[in-house]
Amino acid sequence: MQHSIVGIDDMAVYVPKIYLPIETLAEARSIEYAKLNKGLGLTNMAIPDLHEDAATMAANAVAEIIDKNQLPPQSIGRIYLGTESALDGAKPTATYVLDMLLQKYQKQYGADCLLNCDVVDLTFACVGGVDALHNTLDWVRGNRERIGIVVCSDFAKYELASTGEYTQGAGAVAMLVKHHPRLLTIEDHIGVATMSEHDFFKPQRKVSKLKLIDEVLELIGRNGLNAEDLLKRLPDSLAVKGILDDNDEELTLHKDTPIFDGPFSNLTYQNRIREAYQNFRAQAEKEGFFSANDLMTNRWARLVFHLPYAFHAKRIFSEIYKMELELEGSWVGLAETLGLVEPKADQFNEPDDFEKAYAVFLRAITKSDQYRGFIKEKLEKGQRASSEVGNMYACSIFLSLMSVLEIDLQESSNLAGSKMGFFSYGSGSKSKVFEGQIQSTWREVVKDFKLFERLRQRTPVDYKTYENLHRLRQQTSIIPPKGEFVIREIGREGVTLGARTYEWVDADTEKNCRENPPAASSSKNQLF
Repeated sequence: MQHSIVGIDDMAVYVPKIYLPIETLAEARSIEYAKLNKGLGLTNMAIPDLHEDAATMAANAVAEIIDKNQLPPQSIGRIYLGTESALDGAKPTATYVLDMLLQKYQKQYGADCLLNCDVVDLTFACVGGVDALHNTLDWVRGNRERIGIVVCSDFAKYELASTGEYTQGAGAVAMLVKHHPRLLTIEDHIGVATMSEHDFFKPQRKVSKLKLIDEVLELIGRNGLNAEDLLKRLPDSLAVKGILDDNDEELTLHKDTPIFDGPFSNLTYQNRIREAYQNFRAQAEKEGFFSANDLMTNRWARLVFHLPYAFHAKRIFSEIYKMELELEGSWVGLAETLGLVEPKADQFNEPDDFEKAYAVFLRAITKSDQYRGFIKEKLEKGQRASSEVGNMYACSIFLSLMSVLEIDLQESSNLAGSKMGFFSYGSGSKSKVFEGQIQSTWREVVKDFKLFERLRQRTPVDYKTYENLHRLRQQTSIIPPKGEFVIREIGREGVTLGARTYEWVDADTEKNCRENPPAASSSKNQLF
């Protein structure tokens, strides 16, 4: 059987046109800016405008892939979306993406031009996009005529004033997957490590009707009213005529913001990438393309990571770096030079005490000149776009890839034939480690990314505007949209409750609700 050469042929990124400078947020939160900038690598935070959501960002990225490559929509067999910002518990966000694309292309290609395109959402926190990619790579391998698009789209939103707030970000990355790609080939050797953890999650949150009524009474001063008595006044019929009249005793509340434990998530990230790396090594050695004493870090010209914040990977990779030096036989000498003694679990009465001591030990490795030189060569270029955007959840690892490639292009690096190592992670928790090889035609693809050019063209917003958007108080778009997909309206009642509709705004047709408001509707929430 002839070996299939498949991978990523092209990439496109969509980042919102507005951002909040991290210095502005630091001032509002009374946090030293250097702690966020020098300590975590944060500079700017991408923010979705009023007319944007995970679907519009994804559709904008996919449309760029289609237009750049002059793809007839009929040729696209699937569009798989990796996201943890889904808009519905049943209807895939990818169907909204398909609908927007159909609006844009049906005049040229016909109303059924995407009828036979398979779409679905894949969700596993920040690794969902990698899952969508691996699934699509396997599908493409099955037939040389198959062409697929993988898109990741997310808004990393945290509660105001939380410890995750300053890592927020948003955007989408789309990838064209096909045989004999121009950019990057990917083999089917994948290291995987999965465990069920609660380091970061978005649960269905329940609130009792009684508690809700009680809080309202507190706000209005009670006036002798009792929550239990008021609850008894609700109709006892099965018909639902309001929010409190819901048939369930408790109401389900959905929030875009997560419940998370930052230090625990760092630990699960570290554990999973180590285990997935070991799994990848075991496969490589078993299949004979790698020997037990070879170093992956020598094999890979660049390392590409999921970055919850820009400097996360260089902090967390020190454990695998140490394991690599042990294989090489050079660790003992470096440890002696640095005066490092590795703590052992049996030296501590409590596991937490060992974990803290081990974290201090690993942090000391990152301060060595040797490690810093390694990071500068292998990893640093992937951090730069993350510093300007923030966490993009499922998109993060692919934004890092685009950052590496565009900077290497600018620096005239000779990457053709080079191999890259990918370290993905999704809370909950899972890591996948895999390998890609840069193709000889990579330059002609990367020159059209224009990633950093797009980032330079964005508009900063002040803190008040940011908070209004975050609290859903903003009534109009900050930047009137043009040449992009936008939310048109969201249904408010009956069978249209929550139903989202979208439209394409031409590049020469700026949409501005103050100058040209849409028709009023009692059943719709007009967004701009």
